[in-house]
Amino acid sequence: MAKKGKRKASPGDIATNRRAGFRYNLLERFEAGLVLQGSEVKSLREGGVQIKDAYADVQDGEVWLRNMHIAPYKPARENHDPERPRKLLLHRREIERLIGATSEKGLTIVPTRLYWNGPRAKVELAVAKGKDLYDKRRAIKDRDTQREIQRAISERY
Repeated sequence: MAKKGKRKASPGDIATNRRAGFRYNLLERFEAGLVLQGSEVKSLREGGVQIKDAYADVQDGEVWLRNMHIAPYKPARENHDPERPRKLLLHRREIERLIGATSEKGLTIVPTRLYWNGPRAKVELAVAKGKDLYDKRRAIKDRDTQREIQRAISERY
């Protein structure tokens, strides 16, 4: 069977972190705004972003998104730094919940989705706990069995 092309994201999505669901157990989700420069917004509109290795951390009561790569926008005169930390916009009570969650051992904040909400770019954050190796193996096994079940059902009808 031939491999399909790149998986399409849902409408309005700029980028998704599909590996986050495999690497982590996603416990709680938040929506946050991003503080961006003009050339970054143009690059986002072209789809030049990668959030696979990105994570968020809290410093001095502010939440920062790190390791998100936004490609430079070619026509811009003064471009942005592709790997710079970007400030996230959240309500105070949400920031306090994130501080409480990350103070627990083994919990981290990962972006799962980057999308447009009207003219604004938003990022969906998830409080996540890392999976063990056997959990990942179990997820692969479950996915394979579901695929076999679907294949058998489609052959039956």
